Amino acid sequence: MTQELPMRLLILDDEQTIRRLCMTVGESLGLECLEAENGEAALTLLDEQPVHMVLTDMVMPGMTGLEFLEQVKRLYPRIEVAVMTGHGSIENAVRAMKLGAYDYIPKPFSPLDTLRMFLRRMADKVRLEEENLFLRERSETETAVHGIIGNSARIQHVLRLISRLKDTRTPVLIQGESGTGKELVARALHFRGSLAKNPFVAVDCGSLVPTLIESELFGYEKGAFTGAIRSKQGLLQSADKGTIFLDEVGELPLEMQAKLLRFLQEKEVRPVGSNEKVKVEVRIMAATNRDLETAYKKGTFRKDLFFRLNVVTIALPPLRERRSDIPILANWFLERLAPGRGVQISSNAMKALLAYDWPGNVRELENCIERAVALTDQRILDLTDLPVSIARGEFEGDSEPADTRDPGMSSTADLEELERATIARVFTQVKGDKAQAGKMLGISRATLYRKLKRYNIGPREASRGPSTLQ
Repeated sequence: MTQELPMRLLILDDEQTIRRLCMTVGESLGLECLEAENGEAALTLLDEQPVHMVLTDMVMPGMTGLEFLEQVKRLYPRIEVAVMTGHGSIENAVRAMKLGAYDYIPKPFSPLDTLRMFLRRMADKVRLEEENLFLRERSETETAVHGIIGNSARIQHVLRLISRLKDTRTPVLIQGESGTGKELVARALHFRGSLAKNPFVAVDCGSLVPTLIESELFGYEKGAFTGAIRSKQGLLQSADKGTIFLDEVGELPLEMQAKLLRFLQEKEVRPVGSNEKVKVEVRIMAATNRDLETAYKKGTFRKDLFFRLNVVTIALPPLRERRSDIPILANWFLERLAPGRGVQISSNAMKALLAYDWPGNVRELENCIERAVALTDQRILDLTDLPVSIARGEFEGDSEPADTRDPGMSSTADLEELERATIARVFTQVKGDKAQAGKMLGISRATLYRKLKRYNIGPREASRGPSTLQ
């Protein structure tokens, strides 16, 4: 299940009694409270986990309350900061308001209900602003700012989490099956937040060559190994001041996991072949389709790295668990892939889309619509325009048709002839390019080879003109 994000209050004061008093009042209001005794420690906490409200003292050793406020408003502009001030320093409180503070409250708190009412008003303001922002961004997102589309409760919850997390530097672990849109979520978190103008670097950990992973992530110096004819900046350093997205992080070897953990702790990279360390400030997002909790229990993923990455989890539901979004997604893909053509989906075709279980999730649905648009010049997409496995309501490779197939297609012979004609037409259109044919048909290359052999489709079809098969 998607993880709920509590409303968090950070209390910053060098006096422990004040911190504990404020935490007691905050917790009585249902807030999750954190504490710090100086500005440096507070900034570290803000860097490690999401915080929505801060209550800070003005006069502290080291970093002052005003200096801390300026830093927060620069790094985390959406966090509300209120200041506590002793009698005689109202002038500083006014300066804090001009720097963007929510409000100020005098110390000592007398009566104590003054503090309780102050924090309640502050929390209500944060909640109202978040709800308004979420409603605005949901409207924008439904017009495909980042392709995260849907009205289902589970997708709306994901969008709400994105709205709340986009301006934090908190590590986020995005979980979900292949094709559910994990990178879309990471891009939305980055490009809709305060880091949008800074780099976003996506790394597919599963595709990195094991022997080259370290040099890819951390960079290398000239002469560090054979073929290193010049120095190269690593992906982590190229994402400095921005976001690095580690897709399929569960595929990293254990040795590389240890080095990634060290980077997260020290925020420094040392290129291969260099003795110098480089400071890097980057927000980490990671994604996986594996159960990392099970993986660390089996010893294939480091437990300490899991907890470092899993500060907040966004779990993306598979498409089969949000079928109400299928019509919205399908029509949005149609508008994007066939702009201005007015193409629609027939009721029979939509029933088939709704009945299918979509093992490839949203990515498979997009490929299905793209294939249908490419193969027809009609205004209505019907069952005959869908991959046969979807039209028959079955998984790829299954042999038994589901009850959801169209009554007009009940003959197995008719279906096989339709499948052969469709494959032959696509094979001709792509001039025998098997990889492209498989993509357009929405089937794997192995399945394509099997069906080409079964229907005796070969070079003669590939050499025909596009109009020879109708």
